Amino acid sequence: MDYLLNLRPAQARLISAVAAHGQLQVAAAACQMTQPAASRMLADMERNLRAKLFIRTPKGMELTPAGRVLVRHAERIANDLSQMAQEFDSLRGGQGGTIRVGAVTGPALGQLVPAIQRLKSDAPGVEISVEVAPSVQLMQALERGDLDFVLGRVPPSADWRDFEIEIAQDEVVRLLVRDGHPLLDRPVGMAALKDLPWILQDRGTPIRAAIETAFAEEGLPSPQDVITTSSLLVIVALVSQSDAVAPISQEVVDMMLEPPVSANFKKLPLTRPVTVEPYQIVVKRHRTLPAAALTLLDLVRERILGPSWRKARR
Repeated sequence: MDYLLNLRPAQARLISAVAAHGQLQVAAAACQMTQPAASRMLADMERNLRAKLFIRTPKGMELTPAGRVLVRHAERIANDLSQMAQEFDSLRGGQGGTIRVGAVTGPALGQLVPAIQRLKSDAPGVEISVEVAPSVQLMQALERGDLDFVLGRVPPSADWRDFEIEIAQDEVVRLLVRDGHPLLDRPVGMAALKDLPWILQDRGTPIRAAIETAFAEEGLPSPQDVITTSSLLVIVALVSQSDAVAPISQEVVDMMLEPPVSANFKKLPLTRPVTVEPYQIVVKRHRTLPAAALTLLDLVRERILGPSWRKARR
């Protein structure tokens, strides 16, 4: 019936309210209508449908068979409209919607995860997608519009004018080894490590470049016994079964060694620090982010740059 195909939201809410309360006056108040307006709307519906929807009794208004059919669907419509309004309000207020963010491993664990946990405690309805990958892949995804923002490093080949970039922090590199490794008794220099097996990321990645630089600064060649992988699971398996050394960001090592994980590994002490060039907070220029993504971005900035970053941006 064409009339029902064009049923208005206000009519669906009124029918549902009358069925729920059994009193037209109470239903009208629940729908923020006057009783005469509610009575006219109900009479108009019954006239167009050529069927009674309610029987007026001394105990209140009772559904007819036609009314039961209509109410079953009207309640669903009214509920869907209410949920839509709530979700839309949440979306505008940053309490709902979808966020897509990318990060290299260290910042993902050290900065992004705590910011996400804080956001989800206030806005559990937000759906968050996290991609952890090398910076080159993340920047390509950001350029395509697949990510809202990135914690990574803009490659030299990229046009920096396309992005809004904030310098974040250096990454500290730690050397992960198995518990019981023969070099754990004292801090060691790079010379003591050159002949050990190493587990490294691909050539050109920041952590591998930092290790190669550390050897070069002491006049030593880069390690020759190398397995290349970016998989943390493969690294864990290889380190646990050999005297191999795996350079990993401080945040990852902390996660593995501290409760609740408390894995059976150690940090190999070094006589010199090894750090990676600072990563960046990167957003595509001229792109308007959803409210929820802006909220998460601000939480990340606060963690990385400190509470004073808000004043600095004014």
